Amino acid sequence: MSKHKFIFTPGHWLGEGKINLNMMDESLSFFTRWKIPERDPSGRVECVQEIQVAGLSDLMLNEFIFSDITSGNFNIELENQSLGRVIGSGIRSDSIIAWEFRMPEHGFEGFEFYEKTGDDEYKMHAEYATNDEFRTVIHGRVWKQAAKD
Repeated sequence: MSKHKFIFTPGHWLGEGKINLNMMDESLSFFTRWKIPERDPSGRVECVQEIQVAGLSDLMLNEFIFSDITSGNFNIELENQSLGRVIGSGIRSDSIIAWEFRMPEHGFEGFEFYEKTGDDEYKMHAEYATNDEFRTVIHGRVWKQAAKD
């Protein structure tokens, strides 16, 4: 199984794409940065994802914890200001990293799917929905930020 650098290797990743909200007719551009540290002694990876949506002044922060990482599976926790903390599960193969959240008690479900397009680049697709019929669809790409000299 080829090793994924995204999520599982320390570094910074940048991204961009479009967000479509079912409550709006237009797509919103977004930019993102993932800060991925070394695994802690228990093997967990605690990442921070910053998201800037064009036209919005606030920077959104997602905190992810990837744990129980095996060659094909992992657990994931997501915490942010609007959702609180949600728990999900993930899979990875030679070319894919994906995870899903199913939290019916919170009225929330969704998934993210990253497909490797090169050693340091992935295309991504995500969909999230809430029980009040608010739906978000995200398309984009992420790439490893070049090391600074």
